[in-house]
Amino acid sequence: MKIYITDCDHESMDIEKKTFTKEGVDFEILNVTQPEDIIRSCHDADALILQYATISHNVLSSLKNLKGVVRYGVGVNTIDIESATKNNVAVCNVPDYGTNEVADHALALIMALARKLPLLIKDTKSNIWAYEKAIPIYRLQEQTVGIVGLGRIGLSLAKKLHGIGLKVIGFDPLAKKEQLPDYIDFVSLDELLAHSDIISLNLPLTKSTENLIDSKEFSKMKSNCYLVNTARGGIVNEEALYQALLNHTIAGAALDVFKQEPPTDRKLFSLDNFIATPHAAWYSEQSQQDLKRKAAEEAIRLAKGEKPLYCLNK
Repeated sequence: MKIYITDCDHESMDIEKKTFTKEGVDFEILNVTQPEDIIRSCHDADALILQYATISHNVLSSLKNLKGVVRYGVGVNTIDIESATKNNVAVCNVPDYGTNEVADHALALIMALARKLPLLIKDTKSNIWAYEKAIPIYRLQEQTVGIVGLGRIGLSLAKKLHGIGLKVIGFDPLAKKEQLPDYIDFVSLDELLAHSDIISLNLPLTKSTENLIDSKEFSKMKSNCYLVNTARGGIVNEEALYQALLNHTIAGAALDVFKQEPPTDRKLFSLDNFIATPHAAWYSEQSQQDLKRKAAEEAIRLAKGEKPLYCLNK
């Protein structure tokens, strides 16, 4: 058995090394992200673990021993899942390593926007003692939060929001109303856009969700609405978001994710009604350890020909 980690920007790989060594698995840690380099370097791979690498049709058809690929994290948009299925290669992720962390981060961004904390903190540190600059601020418990995407993270966020007294509505084309908690009102996307005071995006990036929030969607939102995205950058059209914030079509936005990371277009950062964090929602010491261990364990299962826990395509 041979497992390759194609790429990873974590400071330490000790957890993976320990997990592989314990199981007696041969492994190699590389720094390759392009398909041609992966084909050349991983020709005898039984399983791959990746972070940013592109797993294309050429990779999947060229690596004859390959049984599966595992991505650090939830999103698998750099992997050709259709080709993987045709080549009998399992595509796996680690969907449950940072559920609470991302939900907590989304909640923190919601609070920061709703209470206008960035403005108040900035002014107070500059010796400007005036809450009036933040007017208007609305009572949080009288607001409605719309959650787009009712998977693990969306449901975790909904539970937290309900616990502090907010009304929660949700949309997810894959969810069934009868399977949701009774404190979530299940609505259409258009209803959610029209009635939410705060919108949180908690869904994967796919062909159907790319630019899901665009100019048309912003025009349907309330002028006092805040948008929070801790999911994937490509779900929001960033130029449309810039125009919506610049023209006060919506009140503000917070992004933890961008289409390009780090972003080279800095227009959004010039706006007072915009805040951002550096794709940090997933992180805690515990979630990082879980991510690394679970990715390694899944790759071992794949290399051994065992049934994986988190397979997305079979």
